[in-house]
Amino acid sequence: MGKQTWTILDSHHGVYVDSLTIASGELPGAAAPIRVAKRRLHGGPCDGVDIIEIGNGEMNVTVVPTRGMGIWKAESGPVRLGWTSPTRGPVHPAFVPVFDPSGLGWLDGFDELLVRCGLESNGAPEFREDGSLRYPLHGRIANLPAEHVQISVDVETGEVSVTGRVRETRLFFTKLLLTTKISLLTGRSEFTVTDTVTNLAGVPGEMELLYHINFGSPLLEPQARVVLPIRKMAPRDAVAAAEIDRWDIYGPGIPGKPETVYFFELSSQPSGETLTLLHNAESTHGAGVAFNVHELPCFTLWKNEQPECDGYVTGLEPAVNFPNVRSFEKARGRVVTLEPGQSRSFSVTVRAYRSSSEVETARAEVLELQQGVLPQVSRNPISEWSAGAEG
Repeated sequence: MGKQTWTILDSHHGVYVDSLTIASGELPGAAAPIRVAKRRLHGGPCDGVDIIEIGNGEMNVTVVPTRGMGIWKAESGPVRLGWTSPTRGPVHPAFVPVFDPSGLGWLDGFDELLVRCGLESNGAPEFREDGSLRYPLHGRIANLPAEHVQISVDVETGEVSVTGRVRETRLFFTKLLLTTKISLLTGRSEFTVTDTVTNLAGVPGEMELLYHINFGSPLLEPQARVVLPIRKMAPRDAVAAAEIDRWDIYGPGIPGKPETVYFFELSSQPSGETLTLLHNAESTHGAGVAFNVHELPCFTLWKNEQPECDGYVTGLEPAVNFPNVRSFEKARGRVVTLEPGQSRSFSVTVRAYRSSSEVETARAEVLELQQGVLPQVSRNPISEWSAGAEG
């Protein structure tokens, strides 16, 4: 039977499927207990949000086409990937004031496991000299709905995937197209996101992209730890610098505690492949984020050690740039230029580790990447990376 595909959204041709459920029993010869479900949420800030759930017997993933093809959550056996946000979503973009004058309206919709930041900008809010907002926090792409979505199942290979297209365009301004594929493979407790960004304009365009990949409890807990293959590291600001001796370990949630952020250049295989690991206090469960540093050369670790009611969460964030204001990143050559019609592709894999042995194997992979590389660690922000270190 090979590969089967279902188009559930095509805004240009008036195609929209309100609900769909596909199980292995409907797919003769399926190599795994495949499950696909599409539905629309109703009520509250979720009203009108479409979600797609895909599973392969090893992992279940929830994709949100309404929110830029982000990933709300994932589960693999006892491992829950995602976090508990004070904003209970997934939130419809209509309720997210991205261009709120504070520049922080993006936070009204933030509760995903994986959310893209970009595409025109992806860092801190940037303001004009008159105080008006130029670029909002983390950009627009996460709050733009997909225009085309398909679900595919290959019964021979066991691959289950969702593909989608999202446009971030404006007359006289940026004209970018995100084409994404989110896939599961038989026998693997992981999902892979493969993105291509294309400049649709007749003139050169610019882009930034950061994958904000977020983990909370029960994986994140006091004494949980992150393991990274470090080539170079620096705190973002004085707050992070004051805690640099515990940058890789997590404490309890403390009311009002400021977020801490660290910037990295990671070591990798010669091909550019690298791996980062987060595991719980007892090293029985964990999550890995794998990517290629040739595609995504910058890495940010975000720690928000506040009580769970205020968002106890950490972010492992591969990117093309650091999440400073856009003008700072552009001045340092980290804003990508795309010629008319040019594309760039990026891939990120998120893995669930469901036992002590799997965590230890992942830790060994990370430490192997560190072999022969002496980390360059700055205890203070550096002007090359951090806007707060200027002057």
